[in-house]
Amino acid sequence: MKVNGTLVNYYFHCKRQCYLFGNRLNLEDNSEEVKIGKAIHEQKAQESKNTEIAIENIRLDKLSGEYLTEIKKSDADVEASKWQLIYYLSVLKSKGIIRKGRLEFAEKNKKDSKVLYVELTEETEKQLQAYLQEIEELLEWDKIPECLNKQKCKKCAYYEYCYI
Repeated sequence: MKVNGTLVNYYFHCKRQCYLFGNRLNLEDNSEEVKIGKAIHEQKAQESKNTEIAIENIRLDKLSGEYLTEIKKSDADVEASKWQLIYYLSVLKSKGIIRKGRLEFAEKNKKDSKVLYVELTEETEKQLQAYLQEIEELLEWDKIPECLNKQKCKKCAYYEYCYI
């Protein structure tokens, strides 16, 4: 499987999740958390223009003249979301489209959404290339990475697969 934004996100969130998804074990269709995230994306799409654009193997939430905006359900894993956005900015740059990144966290039960700005720099591009190499190597492993056994696992689409 070619690396995409979801795999980049999962790599930071949970290497086991990244490995399973990257090796075509998709359990997300049954996840309530994933369904909520999709509903948030649909609502945002109805509220504005320039929403969800597909380029190669990625789907961009919103592209404007200045920003590529990625919308997330929560800020539970900012680092994973940040690197997913950096990956998208890199793909756009390879197509000659230069943008800044904007992460919007549409928190449940909060009126205001949290926003984080990201820029693609030479340093982050180098680091991204190293991470992409690590992801490709992870997907080739013969053994599935171990479970994290953390609180966040209970909300994961792979929870039942890993723990039950």
